[in-house]
Amino acid sequence: MKCRIYLDNCYFNRPYDDQSQSRVRLETQAKLHIQKMVFEREVELAWSYVLKFENSRNPFASKKHAIARWEFFNQIEI
Repeated sequence: MKCRIYLDNCYFNRPYDDQSQSRVRLETQAKLHIQKMVFEREVELAWSYVLKFENSRNPFASKKHAIARWEFFNQIEI
């Protein structure tokens, strides 16, 4: 059985944050590594209605659409 992970909305938005702080850069690198693991189907991505709702409230259309695409990739609905 593959590991299932749930990423909250803050985590999905981390790459769009100001990368001038080392903590933000490290969290972004971690997110991109997990993203790669999802693409390679090493882990399963869990998705929830709360995440969908929070993302629908994102005022930045390009970010909202980029995050929304994850809903249909290798997902387990929770």
